[in-house]
Amino acid sequence: MTETPPVGSAPVQTPPLRRSSEKPSAAWRGWIVFAGLMLMVVGAFQAIEGLVALFRDEYYVVTDNGLVVEMDYTGWGWIMLGLAVANILAGVGVLRGQTWARIWAIAAASLSVIVNLGFTSAYPLWVLMIVTLDIVIIYAMCVHWDEERL
Repeated sequence: MTETPPVGSAPVQTPPLRRSSEKPSAAWRGWIVFAGLMLMVVGAFQAIEGLVALFRDEYYVVTDNGLVVEMDYTGWGWIMLGLAVANILAGVGVLRGQTWARIWAIAAASLSVIVNLGFTSAYPLWVLMIVTLDIVIIYAMCVHWDEERL
């Protein structure tokens, strides 16, 4: 049994369904390109951070014991260089429209957030900047997951 709308009310309109031949909106693609570029920028920042930790560890004011995780700056530098490589490669893959790169980008940015939080006492403003960019990258990678590739 179908119901008729009450007298005097406007009929309910449903949005038209998208045909499979129609292209989805491309407005979200800017976010994906932005995230890919930001992954590479964050990777470059982490490479700088890692190289400073390797070659000039006295640059950081906090001693090794003042970090959340007790580790010398040489080890920390190698970890940051590894994250830098992971982020730069993920950024290149995202710009190429690879699904595996989106998954890798989310994982690399999430790992970067966790690792950088352990570095907060040594350089808080730097960590705040990197963590903020990582969260924006994660958002950009997840917001239109079901849309087609670039």
